[in-house]
Amino acid sequence: MDHSRSILRQRLRRRHRVRRDIRGTADRPRLTVFRSHKHIYAQVIDDAAGRTLASASSRDREIRDSVGFGGNKQAAEAIGRAVAERAKAAGVKQVCFDRGSFRYHGRVAALADAARAAGLEF
Repeated sequence: MDHSRSILRQRLRRRHRVRRDIRGTADRPRLTVFRSHKHIYAQVIDDAAGRTLASASSRDREIRDSVGFGGNKQAAEAIGRAVAERAKAAGVKQVCFDRGSFRYHGRVAALADAARAAGLEF
């Protein structure tokens, strides 16, 4: 078996295991995180209605200009603050955190801590 296929299969299994019990509702939407090597993305999603309430990524122009490279912890902290501010502007105070297939470590943890510091509760 090809090594990259086995890593992909592990990530898919981990993502399904994490998301099996996490559902975003209107009262408590889901804060989901995706990271690539160059960028990090966060969305606040109401799964019941099927809509994205707020989002932020290191590809957004204002964040990209202030941060520079989007694949480090400083960018993750900026994204955490931005998504928290946008979620609060949309009327969201509490979320459930969905780390997807990523470990709660490094950039993912930095994003979560910055979102908590900016006022989101989870």
